[in-house]
Amino acid sequence: MANSYKELEIFRISLVLFYKVHTLSLKLPKYELYELGSQIRRSADSVNTNIVEGYGRRRYKGDFLKFLVYSHASNDETINHLEKILHLYPEIMEDQHYLKNDYNDLGRKINSFIKYVEKSWKT
Repeated sequence: MANSYKELEIFRISLVLFYKVHTLSLKLPKYELYELGSQIRRSADSVNTNIVEGYGRRRYKGDFLKFLVYSHASNDETINHLEKILHLYPEIMEDQHYLKNDYNDLGRKINSFIKYVEKSWKT
């Protein structure tokens, strides 16, 4: 069992990806900074933040799972926003195609962690 949320691989990956998405979002046109830019920043942040909040409630397995599911849903939302940016602003995504794959990989890891918590997590 991890002694801190910082030891969780899904936390570390989600934080690195959040920083990358945040930087990417600031390259959007000004009129998108507070629309699509804000949405993708919030969803990427939510992936990470829900892992932290869930870990803080790990004593209550059901709460922990709920926040991990929220994190997974936010991960899917972030992928959706990346697809929109890729379609609308391909020049911004030119060197960032890997982000969608990285979020897909993270989604699989979150899902595996959810299954682990469901079956093996002891409070």
